[in-house]
Amino acid sequence: MRTILVSGDGAELVAAATALHHAGRGRRTHLLAADDPHRAMDALLGVRLTAEPARYADALTVARTDPQAAFRDAVHGIQDALGPALDLLGATPLDREELTALPGTAQLALLGALRRAEAAVLVVAAPRPAELIAALALPEQLDRHLARLLPEQRQAARALRPLLAAVAGVPMPADWLFEARGRAAAALAGARAVIEAPSTTVRLVVDAASPRPQELRRARAGLALHRLRLDAVVAHRALPASALGSADPWLADRAARERDELAALAEELDVPLLISRQPEPTLESVAARLYEGAAPAVAEHPWWVEDRLAEDGLLVWHLTLPGADRTELDLVRRGDELVLGLGDHRRILELPSALRRCTVSGAALTDGVLSVRFAPDHDLWPRG
Repeated sequence: MRTILVSGDGAELVAAATALHHAGRGRRTHLLAADDPHRAMDALLGVRLTAEPARYADALTVARTDPQAAFRDAVHGIQDALGPALDLLGATPLDREELTALPGTAQLALLGALRRAEAAVLVVAAPRPAELIAALALPEQLDRHLARLLPEQRQAARALRPLLAAVAGVPMPADWLFEARGRAAAALAGARAVIEAPSTTVRLVVDAASPRPQELRRARAGLALHRLRLDAVVAHRALPASALGSADPWLADRAARERDELAALAEELDVPLLISRQPEPTLESVAARLYEGAAPAVAEHPWWVEDRLAEDGLLVWHLTLPGADRTELDLVRRGDELVLGLGDHRRILELPSALRRCTVSGAALTDGVLSVRFAPDHDLWPRG
């Protein structure tokens, strides 16, 4: 499945045009509004979207996520699994009608929709970049917590649990807990499979009149930190080319300034900058303007270990993080892990095996590449 997550100022417009573009080429496409509190997508399409997919055009279905329903389903699933324990405690299960979604439920609804989608092309009008990155990073984080709190190897000795409980004097976890862990792990694995697939990309949208390059750099750095693939940046609502020759000095000056800003932005990017100019009368015309030229191309941001033992006695781990700012960089070694923070974005990275036998001797961020230097720990490094 090809998955395109569209995020930023004007994501609904670009997502709808992108979905129509793919459907128009005969690909079975599904358009999902995942963050649309004001129902802008409904106004764009002229229909009221619900959680149930509805046919909008040939090869195109449309829907929106429903955080309330996702939360109720999740709570009822937990209550079903905890049924015997709740009965023993005399607790009264919550009715579906009295449940109200909690903060963070929208992220879970998005992840569930990614896991269940079956179209050849899934286009998502996603949350703002910072929220989208946090949502896409969630399965890896939760998977890590599950592995720490309920390691899979603890399930292997079910027959020994009564004996272990008697010897240790501590009750062993019940089967339902491991079964719940298994269901959660399977759901997380399904979401991660979509997020980490090479065919899943993010498309960032900026307003041509105010592209805010610093915010864009932060978003690009956050995407790269979590190895999320950026395929294009879209500038929409750009002034028509004719505005440059306008008799109105104010309009001509604004058009020239916008042209220069977008040219500087395109020079900085390693992916295509797609531009949709005003007027934008229909979604089809927006799609035609966006995709008539350069096709989106995924930016490759390699991470690799450089062997400089012979020259400098070092191994260097290079992490390509375009847009990263050294003033927002936070780096901590923790056992066999590296805790890396970039502003509001944070990730715990497992060190490659060779680096686990080393100590961190320094780091530098140059031209969007973080280079962490490791010196061999002679107490752990193989002799000779």
